[in-house]
Amino acid sequence: MLSKEDTRRLSQLERQLRRDDPDFCARMGGGNFSVPAPRPPIALFIAAAVIAVAAIVLGAVGWWIASIIVAVWGAVTAAAAGYRFQKFRSR
Repeated sequence: MLSKEDTRRLSQLERQLRRDDPDFCARMGGGNFSVPAPRPPIALFIAAAVIAVAAIVLGAVGWWIASIIVAVWGAVTAAAAGYRFQKFRSR
């Protein structure tokens, strides 16, 4: 196991090698070192929609407390999706 200083030094050497000879790094690493593009948070939007439907159904059945709890849960999920979508759009 490498110490913290050794890990930092190894990372520094890797960055320097990538900058100095990217072709060599691509051949040895099997590809480029770019970070994959982030995806929009579609799953969070779908989850928020499903939770909202569940809150409406619970409200229609008459379970008001459960409906309020699920609605708050859906709002938090939608807010998280909106925040992640905003970060996605800024990149």
